[in-house]
This record gives sequence, structure tokens and C-alpha cells, in this order.
Amino acid sequence: MSQFEKVVEELLEWEEQTQEPTLTQIEDIVLELRKQVGEEMANEILERIGGRTVVPGPACPGCGKEMRYKGQQEKQVESRVGEMVFERGYYSCEECDEGFFPPGQKTRITGQALE
Repeated sequence: MSQFEKVVEELLEWEEQTQEPTLTQIEDIVLELRKQVGEEMANEILERIGGRTVVPGPACPGCGKEMRYKGQQEKQVESRVGEMVFERGYYSCEECDEGFFPPGQKTRITGQALE
């Protein structure tokens, strides 16, 4: 809620400072603020998902053997709401050296996997 309040305050300040804005200017500020809020919301969910450790380790997509947890690693993803950087558990296969960031392709979300 504090993030939304901050965005609303920013929009109201912009409106007070902008004399006779055009529709394009209004759209630009609204789209920019919407992007900021969307990134914050997506990052919050990704942080919650990323903090979960899968036990036992996921099966390797290459050879099917159980992968080993290698700790938290940073991951950068370009999404529809903008660029996001977050940390989450990373798994590696000792057999074929395949790496995996759950939930990755295991998600039921249509679109880009979180790998």
C-alpha cells in the first residue's frame, strides 16, 4: 500500500507542476508509474517464490537424476513489466552439469520460464 500511495503522490505532484498536459504526456506518466508498480509487485512475488527450497532436489532435465542445491544465486529476467533482478535457489546436476533455477519450467505459467 505504501508503494501505491507513493505513486499516487508522484502523479499528483506531476499534475500540479504540469500546465495543460497533453493526452500523450498523461499517458506517458501513467505508463511509467504503472511500470514501476508492476515491477515492484512482480519482484515481491519472485522473492517469495525464490526463498523456497525444493526438497528433494528437482530431477535434471538432461539425465533425470536428482539435482543438488548450490545455494542462492542472482538471476536477471526481462519481463513484460520490466527488468527484474532477484535471488533464489540454484540447483546443479553433478552428472551432466545442467543448472536449474526453480520454479523455472516447472511453473504452470504460460510464457517465459523463470530460468
